[in-house]
Amino acid sequence: MITSENKIRVRYDEVDKMGYVYHGNYAKYYHISRTELLRKVRISDKELENYNIILPVIEMTIKYLKPVFYDDVITIKTTIKELPTSRMEFFHKVFNQNHEIINVASSTLIFVNSNTRKPMRVPEIILNKLKSYIKTLN
Repeated sequence: MITSENKIRVRYDEVDKMGYVYHGNYAKYYHISRTELLRKVRISDKELENYNIILPVIEMTIKYLKPVFYDDVITIKTTIKELPTSRMEFFHKVFNQNHEIINVASSTLIFVNSNTRKPMRVPEIILNKLKSYIKTLN
C-alpha cells in the first residue's frame, strides 16, 4: 500500500454561488493528489510521456459527506492499495481543518500507449518503482 497526503487551500474561484466548493473541483483535487503520490515514488507525468504512456481516468466515484468553503484548508489522503496490471486504482479521503472526513472517492486510470491509443499492461519500469517503494516501507 502506498499513501500520500496533500493540503490544498480552497481558492475563491473554486466555490459556487452557495459558497460551497463546486463539486467538479474535486476531480482536480484528486488529480493533484494522484500526481503527487506518483511523484513520491519517482514517477512523473514527464517520465510517463517519455515512455509514450498516458493515464486517462476511466471511472470515478465520489461521495460527498460535508461541505467545504472558501479559504478552508483540506487534506487529501490518496492511497494505492495494490499493484496495477493495466489499471491503477486510487482511493481518496478528504478531510477538513477539523480532521473530519468530508469526502471519499476512488478513481481508476488505465495505462494507454500514447501513439496507438490502445490499452497496455503497466510497463516494468513503472511496476518496479512501485515495488521498490513498497519494499522501503517494510
